[in-house]
Amino acid sequence: MAVQELAMPATSRAGTVVAIGQQVRVPKTAELVAAHLRRRIVRGELVEGDALPPEATLMEQFGVSRPTLREAFRVLESEALITVRRGAHGGARVHTPNGDIAARYAALVLEYRGTTLADIHQARAVIEPPCVAILAENHTQDDLDKLRLAVGETAAATATDDPGQCLQANLAFHILLVDLAGNTTLSVLSGMLRHILDLATISQPAAERGPEHRLAIRRRLLDHERVVDLIEAREARAAEDLWREHLLEAGRYLTDGPVAATVLDLLG
Repeated sequence: MAVQELAMPATSRAGTVVAIGQQVRVPKTAELVAAHLRRRIVRGELVEGDALPPEATLMEQFGVSRPTLREAFRVLESEALITVRRGAHGGARVHTPNGDIAARYAALVLEYRGTTLADIHQARAVIEPPCVAILAENHTQDDLDKLRLAVGETAAATATDDPGQCLQANLAFHILLVDLAGNTTLSVLSGMLRHILDLATISQPAAERGPEHRLAIRRRLLDHERVVDLIEAREARAAEDLWREHLLEAGRYLTDGPVAATVLDLLG
């Protein structure tokens, strides 16, 4: 397929009519090649780990030069959709779109705007509670089984008094709550906020793990158990209110004192 076949009228791609006299930007050939490969990845025609054909094959398929093809590769690499290894055993391998990449860019925007950790926690408390309400209204027995299992895993992690295990189990429970609500957009947005908070946590010095910290962990576990009970009882409003307060309290604890006013610093 020659690369010219990939081009479409600007009006068709945008779905609008370009006014007479308005300047129209013609995409570069490398952008058209990148767009074609990107479309195949997004549509699932190319999946995680797939190797793209050799450069010579792609050059012939698209009717382009090696510099043009490599420019297209650089575009896709910048979007984390492929990785390219040079050498005899090199080549380009596919990566499926990952929300962490979007989260990192969003973190840069937030950092540029002087966003605080407290601000991120507040945003999280806006997104997650409605998901809990949706789940309370529409859950299945399979959903409840998964939630009970996750609560058990969180309890087991809490008993070990290992901060790393507690964090991972707690994170898994939050992810499950949002994912089971069934709204993909909210899942992606929530995942982005969690990823940003993880980056911020890594960038902050480790806090002392004293009795107060252990008590906070156990209170959070109790909230996990209570919210599952409310979901099972289909008490949507009560479950949403509990989870909102849970998140706000956790945010206050994690950003207590000077840290609350700390501007995100994720670049190092």
